Amino acid sequence: MKFKDYYKIIGVSPEASAEQIKTAYRKLARKYHPDVSKEPNAEKRFTDIGEANEVLKDPARRAAYNKLRAAGWSDGQEIDAPPPAQEYRSTSGADLGADTDFSDFFQSLFGRSHSSRRQPQGHDVHAAFIISLEEAYHGGERQFSLQSPTINDHGEMVDKVRTITVKIPTGVQNGTKMRLRGQGQPGATSELNGDLYLELELAPHAFYRIEGRDLTLDIPITPWEAVLGAQVAVPTLGGIVTATIPANAQSGQKLRLKGRGLPGTPPGDQYMILILSMPPTTSDKAKSLYQELAKESSFNPRVKLGV
Repeated sequence: MKFKDYYKIIGVSPEASAEQIKTAYRKLARKYHPDVSKEPNAEKRFTDIGEANEVLKDPARRAAYNKLRAAGWSDGQEIDAPPPAQEYRSTSGADLGADTDFSDFFQSLFGRSHSSRRQPQGHDVHAAFIISLEEAYHGGERQFSLQSPTINDHGEMVDKVRTITVKIPTGVQNGTKMRLRGQGQPGATSELNGDLYLELELAPHAFYRIEGRDLTLDIPITPWEAVLGAQVAVPTLGGIVTATIPANAQSGQKLRLKGRGLPGTPPGDQYMILILSMPPTTSDKAKSLYQELAKESSFNPRVKLGV
């Protein structure tokens, strides 16, 4: 029988990690899948790739194979029978059945009762899903469009748009990851479909700044509201509330509305940043009042500048 260099077949180095092997296998399996590939000898390549993956993904199989490979065999070289199959014990717990079409080399090394080609599994899909702050607050459902490769009536691989209904949890935060089982790339059967992983992104809001579950909102106030204090209407995601502006409030001062941020355990807060807003002075009476205030007050806002 001929020695098979599984590392060469799957396109990784002998030092490759399990994750690198997995990535390389999935890429090649998709490329040479007999149902979609136009490559020459696609079915044989697909079988060889599957056989290499069955060996290299399992630590015990890989160790047994590495022991034989260390003897210096090269790909395609005629060799004597490798060590008997009873020396091998799988650490993966997977019994692959008896309906194999893997090579004699594989059968001799690992035994017929432990080998079979695994049905191709669909790839997982990762995507960003942008939602509004209001959707994050209230929760609900949204439609998500996903392009997936599929085989058309002419046997050609084309991108098909699928629409998926996504349930948005109440109070979801920016960066939350959601897993939708079986909504990724199609596999050989529906049970082997990949999963869809969505990372939620909160779209920038016209008024609110978002940090975790907390929200920050700039609130304009008039000079007299700042000096005298006032009750002012403030928007929140849950509706309009009345907030108290303390007397002698300063522009840039930060006030908190407890529990008015995104829902959760505990819920977030909403912070108000007071912004002094100067009204236009158009009447003589208004100008006269400012002149009286200027005479009455000795306040110098530039004293820290030394002037």
